Amino acid sequence: MLLRLFRILSFVPLPFLHAIGVFLGYVVYALSPTYRRRMRANMALAGYEQHLGIALREAGKNVLELPLVWLGKPERLAAKVRLENWEIAQQAIDAQKGVIFLTPHLGCFELSGKSIALRTKTTVLYRPPRKDALKPLLEDARASSGMLLAPANLSGVRALAKALKRGEAIGLLPDQVPQQGEGVWANFFGQPAYTMTLSAKLHAMTGAPIILTYAERLPFGRGFVQRFVKFEEDMSGDANAQAAAINRAMEKLIAQVPAQYFWSYNRYKTPDGVSGPDQASATETPASQEPT
Repeated sequence: MLLRLFRILSFVPLPFLHAIGVFLGYVVYALSPTYRRRMRANMALAGYEQHLGIALREAGKNVLELPLVWLGKPERLAAKVRLENWEIAQQAIDAQKGVIFLTPHLGCFELSGKSIALRTKTTVLYRPPRKDALKPLLEDARASSGMLLAPANLSGVRALAKALKRGEAIGLLPDQVPQQGEGVWANFFGQPAYTMTLSAKLHAMTGAPIILTYAERLPFGRGFVQRFVKFEEDMSGDANAQAAAINRAMEKLIAQVPAQYFWSYNRYKTPDGVSGPDQASATETPASQEPT
């Protein structure tokens, strides 16, 4: 039923989807105290509370554009995206040393990986949804553009490493809260957030360059601008310093279009089995999560 609904909505013009999304954004904000509280708290912590009204509308658009992004025909999707500074990515691709694309929960983040996959072979780390009903929808949708999916486990990590060694591209969500043993505590907008170490490990192991990318949503359903930015933070030091560097880079991207960040995401949660930031010392990734 859900898949059928999404297929129908994938044919609806983007301006209309975004218009419905604006309404949805207000409705969810009004009806969900938890959503409302977390969104306000996260934006206040980052100093962007003045963007709250726009942010809740953008959050609604993010949901309603998913049918087009997931199930729309690739050529129709490509026509909705204008690339900015793609030459940064193309130069890295042409070097055939692998490319690590980092995409935060900013703008239409589901679009970023698919857009890249339309242009070069790309493998992305994939964590199955908790609800079984969503699993076939997400897997079919994310693979429809030719994007390869690597599960968030040991075999998936190895698949990412092998893709880089073959000179291919991979994609990661660096601000997604990792599971126990897969991250360290590092500041994000001044507050400790459990942050993945995988991207830094893969970068150190393969020498593949890191490129930041996000797809900014344009007003009135006019499409998206996907921007590519060189990663220029210092990646020396231990895992904690590297995670902090990646978080700084994410903060700078978010500052470009703060109203389009996924502020309702529970970024500061403590995963099961992980000591809180006040008790935790430097955390090493266990051998089961090391790429080989």
